[in-house]
Amino acid sequence: MFRKLLASPAMLPLSLALGVAPFFPEPHIVEKCRMLMAGTLRRPLDIFDLVLHASALSYFGYRAGRELGSLLLKRREGR
Repeated sequence: MFRKLLASPAMLPLSLALGVAPFFPEPHIVEKCRMLMAGTLRRPLDIFDLVLHASALSYFGYRAGRELGSLLLKRREGR
């Protein structure tokens, strides 16, 4: 069941939205990356928050890459 949920088409936009939420005043992942680069990412809650948002974005990248790869492979085989 979990595999079926992860393969659903709704997971791509959902993972992108969770990765960059909240949007105002700047995406949360951007704030955490700035803290990481500045060396101020020390609290365990901030580290957990960075991992949480990064995991959603990495899932989005993984799925988008797989979809793009399968489209390119189908196109290549069709020649």
